Amino acid sequence: MQQYDVLIVGAGASGLMCAATAGYRGRSVLVVEHTKKIGRKILMSGGGRCNFTNIHNGPANFLSENPHFCKSALSRYSAQDFIDLVDRHGIEYHEKTLGQLFCNESSKEILDLLLTECDWAGVTLQTETEVENVQQVEGGYQLQTSKGPVRCESLVISTGGLSIPNGGATPFAFDIAQQFGLGMTERRAALVPFTLQPQELEHFKPLSGISHDPVEITVGKTTFKESMLFTHRGLSGPAVLQISSYWQPGGEVEINLFPELNLTEWLKEQRDQRPKAELKTVLATLMTKRLVQTFCDLWQIEGILGQCSNEKLEQIADRFHCWHVKPSGTEGYRTAEVTLGGIDTNEISSKTFEAKKADGLYFIGECLDVTGHLGGHNFQWAWASGFCAGTFV
Repeated sequence: MQQYDVLIVGAGASGLMCAATAGYRGRSVLVVEHTKKIGRKILMSGGGRCNFTNIHNGPANFLSENPHFCKSALSRYSAQDFIDLVDRHGIEYHEKTLGQLFCNESSKEILDLLLTECDWAGVTLQTETEVENVQQVEGGYQLQTSKGPVRCESLVISTGGLSIPNGGATPFAFDIAQQFGLGMTERRAALVPFTLQPQELEHFKPLSGISHDPVEITVGKTTFKESMLFTHRGLSGPAVLQISSYWQPGGEVEINLFPELNLTEWLKEQRDQRPKAELKTVLATLMTKRLVQTFCDLWQIEGILGQCSNEKLEQIADRFHCWHVKPSGTEGYRTAEVTLGGIDTNEISSKTFEAKKADGLYFIGECLDVTGHLGGHNFQWAWASGFCAGTFV
């Protein structure tokens, strides 16, 4: 029977952070991972350059039924704390947009940082190890794994949510939470592209691969202003991924295709300057010809500028400023970056991440009902929750 102070299930961002933190405290730590390759989501992220944090990170960048839960961890381990760690390892990085930090070279640098920290902290890593059974025993927990039984004082579950199953995602964390009587909030795919209704998709499918920047996309009182991408299934790009976390199935989104322009006034100016120009020709100076053609066909916009009344120009502008889209759904967990919802944070200590109903059982990272915006915030939650749990296990 192997015996460790701390056993961590899941060798992702939060698990490795927790392991190194606990190891530096002198705890004997074993991390088990069911896949062959450690940190696959880290390697996949940010187009292979890992958007590892965001300099503007704060509680306002997270969704949760208990919005106060994340505050403690984020204040105890900030974006600057992780940036300092990155600096100590000599990793070069750059700010892309909106405070997003990316490696100059490769996501592998962040994974190597975590593995180096674990090595220095004396952590044992074990891949291709399935956990078949978890039992609470006197003094801790006993796990039956595909490589034999293991006992530990503290058991940490850091297996993530349901997003990107081909990256190794499983419902393991939720199964263990339910085994020990912990409540759940509703779970669904988030930071995920929209699919369109068949009749709309017919218009927009030929635009697959074309982006438009910026757009403002709104659900209720929440608005994001970033770029949008047309796909062969619907709509994607940063603005769409962001708003998907707020969209409810069956609901609409409103898209302003020209958020930085008063299109009515601009069209009136163009009419004065180019009265003989066609509407399509003039609009093509604002977006690609293919986009203009598609929207003009969809909304039956045609004619010569000089023949357009103020009322007609206002109607045209309203179409572009207030495009109402009712998605048929999303692409689901297959392409979602995160899982919205998860283990009810009222069941978990915001200080230690220990389950209130099970001494010595901890949950960290994406499996909790804490979901970040796009742009490095979910990684920062992984670092913060992993660090904070690692100081107590």
